[in-house]
Amino acid sequence: MAGKGTPATALLGRQRIAHTVHTYVHSDGQAYGTEAAEAMGVEPARVFKTLVAEVDGVLTVGIVPVAGSLDLKALAAAVGGKRAKMAEVADAERATGYVAGGISPLGQRKRLRTVLDASADRFETVFCSGGRRGLEIELAPADLARAAGATVAPIAAS
Repeated sequence: MAGKGTPATALLGRQRIAHTVHTYVHSDGQAYGTEAAEAMGVEPARVFKTLVAEVDGVLTVGIVPVAGSLDLKALAAAVGGKRAKMAEVADAERATGYVAGGISPLGQRKRLRTVLDASADRFETVFCSGGRRGLEIELAPADLARAAGATVAPIAAS
């Protein structure tokens, strides 16, 4: 792995989870996930973004394909909640310890309830943020769910 590790890569190392780290040069102005997919030559359906929402006032993470969006009602239902809205960026950054555009579902400062979109299971490996802009981690969907403490449910809006 080139460069400095992140809490996400450190967690995977501690848990001995097989993964590959990919880096690319981030340029301002483009959506992070789409940029990552293009830079790595990977179909966007395999690249997942980490979004932080509030479900009934509790910060909750949704991991969905970069080409789609988070279905807030589905996320709320997946964790047994009623109402969901996107969290404020500052709250998401404070709780996770990562900056927006580089929030990883792994190695967060505070362990948040997490749901991985069921579409991840269609692939042998998927990509998620490694904890900073321009750093992606490739791993098996089941390993991502296990390392993030995530449940798997259909939470992406088409």
